[in-house]
Amino acid sequence: MKPITLIPLSNVCGNGAEPGPGRLELLASALANTFRVPCRIHRETVNVSFALDPERRQYWSTAILQRLAKASSPGERVLGVAACDLYVPVLTFVFGEAQLDGNCALVSTARLQEEFYGMPSRKELARERLIKEAVHELGHTFGLRHCRDWRCVMSSSHAVEVLDVKDAAFCVTCRSTVFG
Repeated sequence: MKPITLIPLSNVCGNGAEPGPGRLELLASALANTFRVPCRIHRETVNVSFALDPERRQYWSTAILQRLAKASSPGERVLGVAACDLYVPVLTFVFGEAQLDGNCALVSTARLQEEFYGMPSRKELARERLIKEAVHELGHTFGLRHCRDWRCVMSSSHAVEVLDVKDAAFCVTCRSTVFG
């Protein structure tokens, strides 16, 4: 199985938001445990301001994913981690996106935090959501589609409330696809 590289993404032309190093270290540790592979954090931040849609005030995740794919090597699995709000043209927003059976995935912390919804900060909940979303998107890179088991990390989540009720782990069927 390929090692995972986390790449911090920044929108320096916007509000400069990027995921903090502590958040990335916790995520790297959780992903290393889940996938049983080394997980490292890329030292350089990638600027995603090119993907900004000024009218929506969001960043086009597909364009960012394509840029990550061009920069990745075949021997690694890449997860871009952003703090800016992401979208695809047919949806209001996305928590992340991935190449199905590819090397690259992308997640955003923006809508995973309670503050986005005008609520008080809950760091542990935001961390759990980030891990679930990262495992979910990386699952797509293994060829997994959305799972019908609502508890499986691969079930579809279009709202944080749905994300909160599912597990951070693969169901038996999805686990066998990833780990053989």
